[in-house]
Amino acid sequence: MLVAAAVAFGVAAVSVTCWFIVQGKLYDQVDGDLRKMSQQPQRADQATGLLKTCPQTPEATQTDGNNFNGLGTQTTYIQLIGSNGKPCVSSNSAGTVKVTGADKNVIKEANSLTGMSPTIKGVFRNGVDTDGNAVRVLTTPLIVRQGGLGPPQLYPDAALVVAVPLKSTQSTLNDLALILLLVSGVGVVGAGAAGLAVARAGLRPVDKLTEAVEHVARTEDLTIRIPVEEDSDDEVARLSRSFNSMTTSLANSRELQQQLIADAGHELRTPLTSLRTNVELLTRSEETGRPIPPADRKALLASVKAQMTELASLIGDLQELSRSEGQRGERVQVVSLQDTVESALRRARLRGPELTITADVQPWFVQSEPSALERAVVNILDNAVKFSPEGGTIEVQLTRGVLTVRDHGPGIPADELPHVFDRFWRSPSARALPGSGLGLSIVARTVQQAGGEVALAHAPGGGTVATVRMPGAATPPPEGSIPQ
Repeated sequence: MLVAAAVAFGVAAVSVTCWFIVQGKLYDQVDGDLRKMSQQPQRADQATGLLKTCPQTPEATQTDGNNFNGLGTQTTYIQLIGSNGKPCVSSNSAGTVKVTGADKNVIKEANSLTGMSPTIKGVFRNGVDTDGNAVRVLTTPLIVRQGGLGPPQLYPDAALVVAVPLKSTQSTLNDLALILLLVSGVGVVGAGAAGLAVARAGLRPVDKLTEAVEHVARTEDLTIRIPVEEDSDDEVARLSRSFNSMTTSLANSRELQQQLIADAGHELRTPLTSLRTNVELLTRSEETGRPIPPADRKALLASVKAQMTELASLIGDLQELSRSEGQRGERVQVVSLQDTVESALRRARLRGPELTITADVQPWFVQSEPSALERAVVNILDNAVKFSPEGGTIEVQLTRGVLTVRDHGPGIPADELPHVFDRFWRSPSARALPGSGLGLSIVARTVQQAGGEVALAHAPGGGTVATVRMPGAATPPPEGSIPQ
């Protein structure tokens, strides 16, 4: 409808403009012919004779002797009007043209001029004859020659009226209007049909996209894909590709979520089972009145406390992994990696008081979330503390954004290195140790979100070295300083 309306407006504007241009050209042609007729000087005695013998009735035609030389045919009108406004029709005129006030004004203007002025243009107008036929009229001051040989001059108190019928001109304009109307109608209908076809063809991919979206909303089936031509690069194709990318991302996210839930359920089952068993033993002891030996009771309570601590750690790790990117982005700021590492070192020394932890950290600023970054560094140090032998040494170094943590523990087998950052993955040799298997996964996620890289490798001479590379950020201004 919009295409048809736009084409209709354009065609109408062009058609109307064309009609007026043709009308102007036709009238210019008619006016040119009338101008040539009126500029032929007539004999003064003929004009005088015609005006004197002109009867009172305007419809009367003069005798054949009272005509103008070279003027008047069966299809043209020729007449004079005097100061009284009555028409004096030549005998060779096709009829009588009705006189208007504009014709009388020509006489008044001519009388106000002095001298010879044969170039007065006169007045063009549309009029009718006594039979009601449309005519094109030119009224000019009468130009005569004395005896037909003298210089041309204006005849006083008289005007010459020449006219031609407009029947053929109006017929041509009517035919043109009909042709333009038909062509415009065909053009509008054709444009509407073409617009409908183009709109349907253009919206067909949108219909498919709509059906796909409704299918996903109805069935939650994220495997649906919209076919897109490889060489197509229009808006609909880009929208379809974006939808396919979105459903793929959502499907991957759902798969990861389901895997996370399954892994979390599996990891929670062991501590919950152990915790329930210990609690049932303590409850049964109370119900039956058979006390548990103090040493066994103390061991049970210690096991309950350890299991609760493991559950709390696992739940905290799951909450960390479940946080969205938008929640993280709101807390990102410039952080001193040096201060973060030093804070994590203090916590690591408390957890491994029997270990020797050496540190060489230099200033470095990164763009990250402070709490997440500290948790990641703490997780790396916790791993080093957990696997270091009693009395061992942990070496920590931070130089130009590269943080290395080296321990002297048993190391990680080569076939297990590719899996160390997977969620809930734990080395078979470390499953007896406390932990949820999410620590290094959180480290990898935090470092990658900050634009950095993390890797674990065998250390020369034994043990494991963790390397974290973090891009630098602009140093924040000192507190209380005024920005320049």
